Amino acid sequence: MPILPRPARRLTLSAAAAALMLAGPAAAFDPAAMTEAERDAFRTEVRAYLLDHPEVLMEAIRVLEERQMEQQAKADIDALQARAADLFEDPNSWAGGNLEGDITVVEFLDYRCGYCKAMYKDVEALVKTDGNIRYVIKEYPVLGDVSVAAARFTIALRQIAGDAAYKQAHDALMTLNGQPSSALFRRIAKEVGADADAVLARMESDEVTAVIAANHALAEALGVRGTPNFVVKDTFVRGQVPLSEMRKIVAQQREKG
Repeated sequence: MPILPRPARRLTLSAAAAALMLAGPAAAFDPAAMTEAERDAFRTEVRAYLLDHPEVLMEAIRVLEERQMEQQAKADIDALQARAADLFEDPNSWAGGNLEGDITVVEFLDYRCGYCKAMYKDVEALVKTDGNIRYVIKEYPVLGDVSVAAARFTIALRQIAGDAAYKQAHDALMTLNGQPSSALFRRIAKEVGADADAVLARMESDEVTAVIAANHALAEALGVRGTPNFVVKDTFVRGQVPLSEMRKIVAQQREKG
């Protein structure tokens, strides 16, 4: 099961009340100037007011969550801009679709991720029917040794046999029912016209290891925690979403220019 992003935490009642009390100017509220009896009385009044007007508390929580979302969006954009070259122009990552397209969609994926497999046909349809999307794949194995082996295989195959062979292997693994294995890797390599012995030997090479390590480092820098995880221009799309939603996100990014 993929590692999905954790939802934003909601404030507890006491934390929200504290936030509400501290929202005003410092001169209007100075806890240090209060006696203990005054503090107790103040707490009692605040509690009574919030119980009588819970909508105030909910409004404070809503405003705080909106601010947190805005801050997260800005942090995402800053992170994407800082690592744009690694994300969009990495020569070690396969790129397809329309290589001159007006927008790039990057996918972090794991060949054993059920959600990635479920989205495979939708991603293919998105790229083909749009006609103006450049699609980049980031091998990001997070589901154990078998996932790592599958990523090593496709990366090694690309390094030896090129982009066309890589895409055929990628398609085969994304539509595979069952577990990847050395026997399967050998068969796929032969089917795409590659030297199977050379590909399997290269799987454990430093060159392949470096690609996977770089992808993991990039994912960590961007806050990518699982698969599938997409980047569409300056927007993250975390987890499985319908094709209609992906099309909507692409259209929105295009409108932003």
